Amino acid sequence: MRIFAIRDESLSPDTTLGYLIYYERPRAFYIELPENADPWETPLLLSSFVKRGELSVGSYWSRLWVQQRIVPQDRQNIGQVLKENGLSSYDEFQLLMLTMGRCAQDDCYLEEISADQLPALLTERWKTKLEDVVPMQEARLLLFFRNGEVRIADMKVIADNHTECKPYLSQAERFNTVEVQPDGYGVAWSERAVISDRELYANSERVPLSLDDFIGFVQHRVVSASEACQILGCSRQNIDDLMKRGKLHPIRRDAKYKLFLRSEVTQRGQQSF
Repeated sequence: MRIFAIRDESLSPDTTLGYLIYYERPRAFYIELPENADPWETPLLLSSFVKRGELSVGSYWSRLWVQQRIVPQDRQNIGQVLKENGLSSYDEFQLLMLTMGRCAQDDCYLEEISADQLPALLTERWKTKLEDVVPMQEARLLLFFRNGEVRIADMKVIADNHTECKPYLSQAERFNTVEVQPDGYGVAWSERAVISDRELYANSERVPLSLDDFIGFVQHRVVSASEACQILGCSRQNIDDLMKRGKLHPIRRDAKYKLFLRSEVTQRGQQSF
């Protein structure tokens, strides 16, 4: 993770307009705006977020802000530009670093800082970042937050304000592709179908469960095909036969592995095959 303070040469060097955070492996950008952000000083694309009271800017809009500050990928002589700057391919982050974020449209620039230089209010904000998400029936999400809370969100309600997300709610197969964004910034089904962690936290209900509880359930109540064979005293072929006849139902399966609920396997052992 790389962190940069967004500053403006026309303002005091101590004034920070926001923080650009870059995650190298997924090549994802995020922008965090300070609590006291002034919409008139905040860069144009980001000022609309301040006016709406949104201080965490998602990856799509953060990337767009970055793209506005670098040479576009469709520029006619982009190959020559890359060669002159020692780049073998188009890399948004490397291009941004060449000028440290400076461009002709404003006086903003970037200054790299360490994580311990972030304000306390920002680190406090990160306590409600997501740790994990589990898709549930009826377009609901089970959400595990960094502060230890577990909450359930009804996405049919939340998606009313997110038209890009609605197509993913009608089919379980598509809905189940949901993933946590880098460092828990929210959930996403695609680049545009994204809902922030803060919105999920504000529009969900807390449940008396912890991530450790959930992990404990998986550790103690979910068994592999090999473990199922041991419990039932049978072969893999018997397991496959039970599945074909609808007597045993894997909760997850792929070409190599199958997982079962221990309770179902145990109950099957008390009955005839």
